[in-house]
Amino acid sequence: MTSPSHTVLEVIRLNYDGLTPAERKLADSLLDNYPVSGLGSITATAENAGVSTPTVARMVQKLGYKGYPEFQSHLHQELEATISNPIAKHDRWAAGAPTAHILNRFAEAITANLRDTLSSLDVKTFDGAADLLRDEKRSLYFVGGRITGALAEYFFTHMQVIRPKTTLISTNRSSWPQYLLNMSAGDVLVIFDIRRYEQELATLAEAAAASGVIIILFTDVWSSPVARHAPHVFKIRIEAPSAWDSSVVTLFTVEALIEAVQAATWEKTRKRMDSLEKLFERSRLFRRAEPTDRSN
Repeated sequence: MTSPSHTVLEVIRLNYDGLTPAERKLADSLLDNYPVSGLGSITATAENAGVSTPTVARMVQKLGYKGYPEFQSHLHQELEATISNPIAKHDRWAAGAPTAHILNRFAEAITANLRDTLSSLDVKTFDGAADLLRDEKRSLYFVGGRITGALAEYFFTHMQVIRPKTTLISTNRSSWPQYLLNMSAGDVLVIFDIRRYEQELATLAEAAAASGVIIILFTDVWSSPVARHAPHVFKIRIEAPSAWDSSVVTLFTVEALIEAVQAATWEKTRKRMDSLEKLFERSRLFRRAEPTDRSN
């Protein structure tokens, strides 16, 4: 079942099994270069997919759109949303901002994001990602963009305590080939990439996937180009009444994965945590402050 909050990509995937062979051919064509493949005329879209124009018209109506113009309008709206800069995003929110206090508006937006994300999150994707993350035969690598790099570092910091063989990839793009050199088939690369996607991340993902590295992607509902190379994709709602996108639900998902891995490997994790605490105690940098003697 689809809802107005679903993207065209989600609508296609949700209805894919009910399509005819010709319609599936069209759907595959649209998904291969989404959303650009649907921005041309109905005739061009049909020709690119190798189907008839009536097939295009029938499929968009089957997906719930009144016709091709409405279908294409939704694609244009999504494309505009993915490339909006913070100023344009702020102006769009401000134009329709309610009079409620910002705390209430933020709470409502984030609650809706969490609800919508969970309703569309595939449990198999979550469990599959957790299984990969706790497999100590695999090395883990974490990387993000200009803003999401902080989320990648947060994820890495926790996973480094839970298990060995974890690496945070530097923000220095010129050093990425050296990280690729150390990756082996079966290793896991966790990528964070939200709208205003970074081409360097897509290039990194393509090269890693070609070497047999398994990619876990955290992105938004419009889906980063990295998704083409990622068997495990978390598409998260990030809209907020702000010039900036919200990372709350992304962080929620990350912390749920951390707990899933930690719970499944608790005996080993507890030993690592205990060893880490002892190392902290031995280090002057992390030594606990001695209680102050106030007897004098």
